[in-house]
Amino acid sequence: MKTQLIDPSFYKGNRERLRELLKPNSIVIVHANDVLPTNADGVMPFHQQKDLYYLSGVDQEETVLVLYPDARDEQDSEILFIKETSELIAIWDGDKLSKEQATARSGVSRIEWSDSFPSFMQRLIPQAEHVYLATNEHLRSVTITETRNDRFIASCLRQFPLHRYERLAVPMHRLRMIKQPAELEMIRKATEITESGYRRILGFVRPGVGEWEVEAEFIHEFTRQRSRGFAYMPIIGSGANGCVLH
Repeated sequence: MKTQLIDPSFYKGNRERLRELLKPNSIVIVHANDVLPTNADGVMPFHQQKDLYYLSGVDQEETVLVLYPDARDEQDSEILFIKETSELIAIWDGDKLSKEQATARSGVSRIEWSDSFPSFMQRLIPQAEHVYLATNEHLRSVTITETRNDRFIASCLRQFPLHRYERLAVPMHRLRMIKQPAELEMIRKATEITESGYRRILGFVRPGVGEWEVEAEFIHEFTRQRSRGFAYMPIIGSGANGCVLH
């Protein structure tokens, strides 16, 4: 939802549940997705890395979440790195989160600017025994695009080759398959919006209407109800295209 935010206690609870699944003296590092280019100075709509969003609620590029429950200094146990904004960025790209807003959104008390992230890693990773890193592990995922997490994994293997690396996907899959009450509420709302979209189409479809018009009606209803978009893009086809699955 464009204006509906989940209480930060949800994200804090997710982080606490993740900590219970980690090995002793482990550090977790999750990067945001990239802003992908189109042509000239254009970019694609931004889609956040879902594990990062699940753990922080921050939907902003150049964000990094670091969890180190057994850190020597308690202040290092949770750190959220966010992009430092400027007047120029605000004019061209809009507002970015301040440190105070990032804390209010995520429940993470320690917020640092993302340009300081490398120096923190040089200090913290050598102290940890296990390093949990994020990969996109899905049975049907086929991609050749290298993500920020992929690049960070390669960097870690070069700089810290003797550490014990762990797949963050394993505990995250366990956590995310069990929905919390806040998630169930959002799923119900998404279902209501989807139903409204179908009902709008049922009242619109008639002989001579094109697939593009049906799609436009569907998009209109989702946008009207303040949805940020589709979980999956609608597949609307007639004739031979009616047999296409994707």
